[in-house]
Amino acid sequence: MMFSVLGAGVAGLCTATALAERGATVEVIDTDPNPTGASWYAGGMLAPFCEGEAASDTVVSRGQAARDWWAKRVPNVLTNGTLVVAPGRDRKEIDRFEKATTGGVRVVPARLEPDLGSRFSEGLFFADEAHLDPRAACQALTVRLRDLGAELLFGGQAAPRGQIIDCRGLAARDLLPDLRAVRGEMLFLETSEIRLSRPVRLLHPRFPCYVVPRGNGRFMVGATMIESDNDGPVTARAMMELLSAAYTLHPAFAEAAVIETGAGLRPSPPDNLPSVLHRGDRIFVTGLYRHGFLMAPSLAEEVATTIFQEGHHAS
Repeated sequence: MMFSVLGAGVAGLCTATALAERGATVEVIDTDPNPTGASWYAGGMLAPFCEGEAASDTVVSRGQAARDWWAKRVPNVLTNGTLVVAPGRDRKEIDRFEKATTGGVRVVPARLEPDLGSRFSEGLFFADEAHLDPRAACQALTVRLRDLGAELLFGGQAAPRGQIIDCRGLAARDLLPDLRAVRGEMLFLETSEIRLSRPVRLLHPRFPCYVVPRGNGRFMVGATMIESDNDGPVTARAMMELLSAAYTLHPAFAEAAVIETGAGLRPSPPDNLPSVLHRGDRIFVTGLYRHGFLMAPSLAEEVATTIFQEGHHAS
């Protein structure tokens, strides 16, 4: 039996990979000739323990498999942990974050990231967390899918030929009307004055943010989460908040070049949980409004395991 995966974002690529690795015949269909979507603007943090601050236990437990899943399939998955810091005036945020999460230990931030100097007297370190470059990871999965014999139909309006697995994200609202849009905004900075070896999360009561090193002096700064259907460019408010947070982390970011900005709309169901849904003759992988690269592997494996247990893979 053939499987038609709709959407070539992280959910679609992971699901297609999980199926193809089990020997299924797979086609991936996306109307964009160069699929990007919200996955293109992701942070790429595989941080299940940090996400426990606000996410459910399901995300924390299932997300722990993501690091090894990605490391087996794409290069440059870096297990350097996650460092969490807060300005002196917000030190109580460290206490709050520690109580809301597991797996973190108290550290002196400069011992892990010397470039932070004495700006932060204490922080939390989550040693088992990892990060990757989302764009490179998606490109690597695309190559892997071709090697596994999957057919990639990007651009145009190809008609699905097999069992449909819908990974279109927010575009699936035509069939899942209770999905709502969560807008995420980010920017890329470039500077040779700062070196970081791991994602650093800056806690703030109003707009917490993270800075993720991408190598070669580039840093991804993100990300807002706004209940909005606006798919336009980054707003001035978001730009000011993200730049302010980056400056708080290190003043040298004030002289960094802003080399890219971006915004994407991601799908969230009413319960805010990433999930696999069965509706009629279609399977949906949806709800990755925040935890895309963290949760997509687990959902993909759930789809593939269910299909093969039910015997739908037979040709």
